[in-house]
Amino acid sequence: MPYLGPATGHSIQASTRSPAPQPSARHSAQSHAGTHDRAHDCGHDRGLDHQCPALFLSATSSGQGKTTLTAALARHHRNAGRRVRVFKTGPDFLDPMILGRAAGAGTEAEPLDLWMVGEDDCRRALYQAAGEADLILVEGAMGLFDGSPSGADLAETFGLPVAALIDARGMGQTFGALALGLMQYRPGLHFAGIAANRVGSARHAEMIRAGIPAELPYLGALPRLDEAVLPSRHLGLVQAQEIADLEQRLDQLAEHIGTTELAALPKPVRFQAPKGTAPSSTPGVGMPVAETPLAETPLARTPLAKTPIAGTPLAGRRIAIARDAAFSFLYAANLRLLVQLGADLAFFSPLSDEALDPADAIYLPGGYPELHLAQLAANSAIKAALRAHVDAGRPLYAECGGMLYLLEHLSDKQGQSAEMAGLLPGTGRLQPGLAGLGMQALAHPAGELRGHSFHHSTMSTSIAAVQNGIRQHDGQPGEPFYQQGPIRASYLHLYFPSAPAAAAALFLP
Repeated sequence: MPYLGPATGHSIQASTRSPAPQPSARHSAQSHAGTHDRAHDCGHDRGLDHQCPALFLSATSSGQGKTTLTAALARHHRNAGRRVRVFKTGPDFLDPMILGRAAGAGTEAEPLDLWMVGEDDCRRALYQAAGEADLILVEGAMGLFDGSPSGADLAETFGLPVAALIDARGMGQTFGALALGLMQYRPGLHFAGIAANRVGSARHAEMIRAGIPAELPYLGALPRLDEAVLPSRHLGLVQAQEIADLEQRLDQLAEHIGTTELAALPKPVRFQAPKGTAPSSTPGVGMPVAETPLAETPLARTPLAKTPIAGTPLAGRRIAIARDAAFSFLYAANLRLLVQLGADLAFFSPLSDEALDPADAIYLPGGYPELHLAQLAANSAIKAALRAHVDAGRPLYAECGGMLYLLEHLSDKQGQSAEMAGLLPGTGRLQPGLAGLGMQALAHPAGELRGHSFHHSTMSTSIAAVQNGIRQHDGQPGEPFYQQGPIRASYLHLYFPSAPAAAAALFLP
C-alpha cells in the first residue's frame, strides 16, 4: 500500500503571513565581571532555568559572511578554552559542518527553526546547551527579517541578542544608515551591535566608524581575507571534509576576530526550562519528564503538532545509510531519532564499498552525486546490492541526491551523463541555477513531516507521484513524492523529529 496517500479526515491548511510571534517572557541577567567563571556565567540557575552567554549572528542578506563570522567566533572561544555550542537557523547541511568543526564539537551544528523543528524542541535544545556550554552561538539564515518565521522571530522568541554583519565593500557612511535601519526595524529585538565585513583598509574602516550613529554599538571591522575565505559552489559552502586546510583557515579567522569587540564574551541569557522539566540528581541540571505533544493547526506559522509514538517501532531493524562525499546531507537529529525508535544503524559508501551488508531498510540521503558520476557509475557491486535489496521487497528511502542516484542516468551541468542504479525509470540533469527551494510539509496519517527543498537539478520520470509536499508559504502543491514497490523517494529533505511515527513508517514495509 502507498506510504503517503491522503489520510481520511486529515487535511493540510495553508498558512498565511501572520504577525510576528510575541516575544517570550525574558529574564534580565547581570553581566559577569572580571575573569571568565563558568559557575557564574552558565551553571547558575533560578529554579530550573539556565543562564549562558549567547549571541545571534545575522546580516542584511545571504552572502554577507555570516558563516565565516560565526565560525571565527566559535574557534576564537574554543581556542580560549571555552565549550561552545553552535546552532544554525533553518534547514542546512553545509554550514553546520563548518560550524561544528570550528567549535570542536565533534558533530555539526544543530538546526533551530520555529516551523520545522518547532518552538518546544528549539527551547529544549537551547536549554540543554546552556546547561553544558560556556557560550551559545546561533547563525541566522538569509537576512535578519527574511522568511516566515524569520531569524528575527527566533531571536525575539528566545531573547537572543543580535549581532548583525554588513558587507562594507563599496560603502562608506551609508553603512551607518543600513545599520540603524536594521536596529530600528523591530523594536522588540535586542541588538548587541553591528560589525563591518570585508573592509578594504584602515581608512575605509574609519569612514565606516564615522558614519555609525552614537546609539548603535559598533563591534568592529573585519578585513578582506582572501586566503582564509571559505570556498563555495552550487548549494552552498564546500563540505568541511573537502577543505584540506580548514583548521588553518579557522585559526586565522579566529585571530582576526580576536582584535574586535565581537570577541568579548556576551552577557548571559536566561533560558527557561521546557515544560515538564524536573530536577535531576545533578545540581542545576533539569531533564525533560515527557514529550507533551502540541495541539495546533497543521502548517500554522510556528506551532508544530506532534503525534505521540508508542514503543520502538523500528526495534530489531537494521537501517543501512549511505554516507560519503557523494551522500552526506544528514541531520544528526534524524539519526538520533532512528536509534531512539529502536533501529540499528550501519553506514556504507556507494562510492567505494564493494559490498553491502544485509539490511532491513536503506536510507539514501542527499548530497553531491553529480560531482562523482564516474565513480558511482563504476561501482556495479553496490548497484547490484541495492537492486537485490529492492527485489526482496525491503524498504529504500531516498532524498534529493539519493533519489537522483536511483534513476537510470544523471547528467552534470556540462551535459556529461553516467549510468546510475536504474531502480527508478528516468533521468536527472543539473541545471545552471536553482530549480527548487522552500519549506514544505508531507502529510501522513501518523503525523506531518516537515522539511525543505533545495536543488539545482530536474528529473524526468514516467512514474506518477503518489502525492505532493505542501509548500509552507502558500499551501500549494510542492515536490512530488514517488513510490514504486518498496522505494520511496522525493526531492524533500525531511526532519524526522517533526513527526516520529511518520518517519518510522518510511523504513517499514
